[in-house]
Amino acid sequence: MALMDQADVDLRNLTYGHLRKVGRAPTAVEVARASGSSVDDVRAGWRRLHNAHALVLNQETAELRMLNPFSAAPSSYRVQAEGRWWYGNCAWDAFGILGALHTDGRLEASCPDCGEAVAIEVRGGRPDDTSFLFHCLVPASKWWNDIVFT
Repeated sequence: MALMDQADVDLRNLTYGHLRKVGRAPTAVEVARASGSSVDDVRAGWRRLHNAHALVLNQETAELRMLNPFSAAPSSYRVQAEGRWWYGNCAWDAFGILGALHTDGRLEASCPDCGEAVAIEVRGGRPDDTSFLFHCLVPASKWWNDIVFT
């Protein structure tokens, strides 16, 4: 895993800031415009951030796929917070979205085992229903082997 320098940290913060402001992952063109950089420089920075596991790029398009805990693509893990809907990469990340935004909200998903709809309200950092379990089939030490699948 690569280390990040201050320019990459700044690029990551700008990218996440845009996500929060508009509710979706920015394009390289939008970040280049906001930063005064070239699109090529933004893409190179995103590649370094991808290699440092600070974000995940779509391998085919080189656009953003994950800004953990946020998913840039629609997913089964929806989070309502700050007046809009967000997508998480998994159930764990859905809770992480509320943590990242420092806010209360509602998580909606379906049980991957039985398909039953699941909705959880989170207030003050606590879920309204504590009976749910989170199970991950892939050990954490292997997540980055295929983070999109995990």
